[in-house]
Amino acid sequence: MDQIFGYIENIVFADEQKGFTVAKLKEPKKRELTCIVGVMPGVQPGESLKCEGAWKQHPQHGLQFEVQNFACQAPSDLVGIQKYLESGMIKGIGPVYAERIVKHYGLKTLEIIDRDPGLLEDVPGLGKKRIEKIRTCWQEQRQIRDVMIFLRSHQISPSLAQKIFRTYGDRSISMVKNNPYCMARDIIGIGFLTADRIGQAMGIALDSPLRIDAGVTHKLWEFSNEGHVCYPKEELIYSCTEMLGVHEAAVQERLYFLTRDGEIVEENDLVWVKPLFLAEVGIAREIGRLVSCPGSLRQVDAEKATDWVEKTLNITFAPEQKQAVSEAVNSKVYLITGGPGTGKSTITKGILTILSKLTQKILLAAPTGRAAKRMSEITGYKAATIHSMLEMDFQKGGFKRGKDNPLECDLLIVDEASMIDTLLMHNLLKAVPNHAKLLIIGDVDQLPSVGPGNVLRDVIDSSCISVCRLKKIFRQAAGSRIIVNAHKINAGEFPDLSSSHESDFFFLQNESPEEVLNCIVDLVTKRLPTTYKLHRFDDIQVLAPMKKGLIGIENLNHVLQNALNPNLHPLSHMGRNLHLGDKVMQIRNNYQKEVYNGDIGRIISIDLTDRVVEVLFEDRKVLYEFTELDELLHAYAVSIHKYQGSECPCIVMPVHTSHFKMLQRNLLYTGVTRGKKLVVLVGTSKALMMGIKNNQVTQRNTSLKMKIATLLPSLERDK
Repeated sequence: MDQIFGYIENIVFADEQKGFTVAKLKEPKKRELTCIVGVMPGVQPGESLKCEGAWKQHPQHGLQFEVQNFACQAPSDLVGIQKYLESGMIKGIGPVYAERIVKHYGLKTLEIIDRDPGLLEDVPGLGKKRIEKIRTCWQEQRQIRDVMIFLRSHQISPSLAQKIFRTYGDRSISMVKNNPYCMARDIIGIGFLTADRIGQAMGIALDSPLRIDAGVTHKLWEFSNEGHVCYPKEELIYSCTEMLGVHEAAVQERLYFLTRDGEIVEENDLVWVKPLFLAEVGIAREIGRLVSCPGSLRQVDAEKATDWVEKTLNITFAPEQKQAVSEAVNSKVYLITGGPGTGKSTITKGILTILSKLTQKILLAAPTGRAAKRMSEITGYKAATIHSMLEMDFQKGGFKRGKDNPLECDLLIVDEASMIDTLLMHNLLKAVPNHAKLLIIGDVDQLPSVGPGNVLRDVIDSSCISVCRLKKIFRQAAGSRIIVNAHKINAGEFPDLSSSHESDFFFLQNESPEEVLNCIVDLVTKRLPTTYKLHRFDDIQVLAPMKKGLIGIENLNHVLQNALNPNLHPLSHMGRNLHLGDKVMQIRNNYQKEVYNGDIGRIISIDLTDRVVEVLFEDRKVLYEFTELDELLHAYAVSIHKYQGSECPCIVMPVHTSHFKMLQRNLLYTGVTRGKKLVVLVGTSKALMMGIKNNQVTQRNTSLKMKIATLLPSLERDK
């Protein structure tokens, strides 16, 4: 193999997930920079590299050195030291301070930072706070470097290495050596396959109990990401056998021990991870508790109350609305379901108006910030997200509100209940006091929750609590073609596609994916903002059924970012380019930052010196370190599932046969109902018909309906 040596002048491209890097190397006594390519995770500008590999002629990029092995050292000359400090690797040092420090201390710079960082006070402009930040980051980087050296041979990216270090600290190497599979359990961003690759490299046998146990629990959690709370035992065994490359008998044996040790639960040939089993049982028990315990509010004359509230609010209830209000005010637990325009908001206001005469201890909650904000606007009462209402406990984990510290309320109203998954519903119900009324509101025909379970449907189908199903579209809503067509789609009927200038629903026929893409870009950037005075970022949201493909979410984001928010100097991270002003979405719950899955914001600053990105969500600013940016995705286009619970003045959605795998009636229905003032579908009528006719809702394996149905009657007998 050939060998070359020099310092890295700059990084051209770095894929932090795979470690693949393209860099420019300054070799001694050579005027031209050398292009080096290969898996070199974590290398930084200014570092000296000794590379082994081979020279290759690339048809587009010319002569390159393909690196097979490399070793890096801290830089040893002034230019290299300054490049190293400028790289942004050390928080608190950017190009300006790097130049000042090197100018002041010369070749002793890195030695000073390493051994006596207090001397940096002599550098103009460096205060004590910044010096402390530099000192802390330098020590952390030195420790991470040890971890990196260990993990580099396993192609672990720098961002994941930092997460490993943050989770395990000084124990990082020993934890990974003793049980690499613990990373899949403990660290977001490291899945079983990554951990297994490391385990295999360390010589862990294919049929090792450690590996099979991790594989089984991984599979169950993976199925939960698809919405399943439990999974059929035989199918689980087959799936694990295929993934692990072992005999069925080995998986069956480990299932026995995992069940015996309480890691998983097996019942009626179904298998759960224990937390999800306990959550399903818990939901059934908590509903039973609330139904059976007496309420603190006195019973009212429902007929008089509904007549009074009609006069008070100057409205006239339809018969089914009046029935819902009458039943709800005297029910301990009550559920209202219906589509848009069926009067859920009117009923809620009526119930609130009546019961507010009996108590002021009323709480309103919804799964997302946007849904809570909309609930507040409709009712006039302050609503909170379920997560914030339950109060996250950062020291112990979980929520502060629960059985031993219940919510202080006589009435709890929960909206957008179709979005609530099994774990969150269990935590919510545990926190409802015995005496409180519970009113649950949601649209059962929408997509189920992103998380595991189909809670709203299972509760309704159990037939154990009172339910009002609203079906009639009222006069005001009937004037909206969005609402009329949403109900047509939900009923399996083809929507009205006739267009007029006054319409709020349009279908634009475009045959090829290229035509669909060009049409969407034109709509978002020009036609809609010009014709309807819509803000291109805040008032228009593109929704798509699939991630991949020309009109999938990923490519739509790439094209729309360049059209709406181009930038010649992006922050490249994990194969993505982040621009100042980008529209982004949080993709997992982060309780410490108080941002949740589906929240949408804008990037308002990118600090290369402190290596942080600031995002504005509604009226809150949230800081992300570069290592946390995997929690954000671009949101020029998002999935319909992720946008559930949110609304936007205008929704634009591709409907094309290239998305045939995902075209389902409830998906189209949910997407259309996200539009408040305008919905534009772009694609083919054939694809639209395919989606409407496909009412085969993806089956989710749950046992909640059965648990509620079997548990509640016994609770009633015990009463």
